[in-house]
Amino acid sequence: AEVRAGLLPEEKAAAVEELRRECGPVVMVGDGVNDALALAAADAGVAVGATAAALAAADVIVMGEPAAGVAHAVAVARAAAGVTRQNLWWAFAFNALAIPAAALGLLHPVMAAAAMGASSLAVVLNSQRLARLRLEALR
Repeated sequence: AEVRAGLLPEEKAAAVEELRRECGPVVMVGDGVNDALALAAADAGVAVGATAAALAAADVIVMGEPAAGVAHAVAVARAAAGVTRQNLWWAFAFNALAIPAAALGLLHPVMAAAAMGASSLAVVLNSQRLARLRLEALR
């Protein structure tokens, strides 16, 4: 709804700060020296086909087709956030069940330790799904 063009680097950084105050977290996508300050000021800076200054200031670097690369980075970030939530749920579920059961003597300590190991294994195996993600599957 709003376009800001022809801004100086300091004005871009100020615009990022203004958007953060008004809207929350800000992602800045840029490709040049003039974008480096705003990339560094953003919550997430994405450099596309960039200069050394933009590459140094960015949190994410997109190679190749910029639009597809940014979309892919967002999709991977969303998938990673989902897997992180799942991992937290599994870890809390294992701990919420096994620790009280062991403390009450309902579960042998060796079995409680095995449950903790199983919790860690479940988290690792669930996280491995991210390595197999394809862009088409994320759409």
